[in-house]
Amino acid sequence: MNTRIAMVTNVLDYVGPPAVKALIESGYRVVAQDPAFQDENRQKDYQTNHPGTVPLGLRDPKELIQHVCDHHQKIDVLVSNDTFPAIHIPIEDADVEDLKATIENVLIYPFRLMQEAVPRLKKQGYGNVIMITSCRTELPLPGGAIPDIARAGANALVKSLSIELAPFGIPVNAIAPNYLYSEAYFPKAKFIDNPIGKNFIREVVPAGRLGEPEEIGELINYLATMKGSFHTGTIIKFAGGWPAAPTRPI
Repeated sequence: MNTRIAMVTNVLDYVGPPAVKALIESGYRVVAQDPAFQDENRQKDYQTNHPGTVPLGLRDPKELIQHVCDHHQKIDVLVSNDTFPAIHIPIEDADVEDLKATIENVLIYPFRLMQEAVPRLKKQGYGNVIMITSCRTELPLPGGAIPDIARAGANALVKSLSIELAPFGIPVNAIAPNYLYSEAYFPKAKFIDNPIGKNFIREVVPAGRLGEPEEIGELINYLATMKGSFHTGTIIKFAGGWPAAPTRPI
């Protein structure tokens, strides 16, 4: 049987866990990359608890893509799950080093990853790219310039990649969450267990709650398993109807 191979980056954070779960349930063998797996004990524990995965601690994009292609001969689905703490601070108080670090992790790293992956995808003649970005730029807020700049660039990267790979039948799409439950951005203790945070979500998000990991997993599964390549270049907002007018006057 020809096993389908998916690769997911930063599997321990943001959309990593639901992406891995959805892809395994769809029959993929998942190469699960995370820098934390440089610790052999964490790598072994993850593989034990997630049958069907191949955890890797490689960080360098060239080494990572080379390793996957050498050991698995192909990449059917590539999920670039890019995450970094959202630093909110007025521009006049911001540290440029924080801007550089944010751009490095959510824009430059996926750019470098795709530089290495694109020739391989073209050579094999197929593949499916899913990039995890953010729709936070639809309603910029004071103090949000650093993450907004980086995420806007990542969404632009998706558009550019899609038109470059469309002639080769390789779709490139983004899922752009906001108000998705993850310990990285909307932790349970603050936005689910805490009544103040929970009420804030009810007022701001038309759906009245945070998005569930299983729900974004459904979307990843759709994009990963679609048979056609005409659906490409989309930034799919996953935000429960946000932004919209508040549910009650404030």
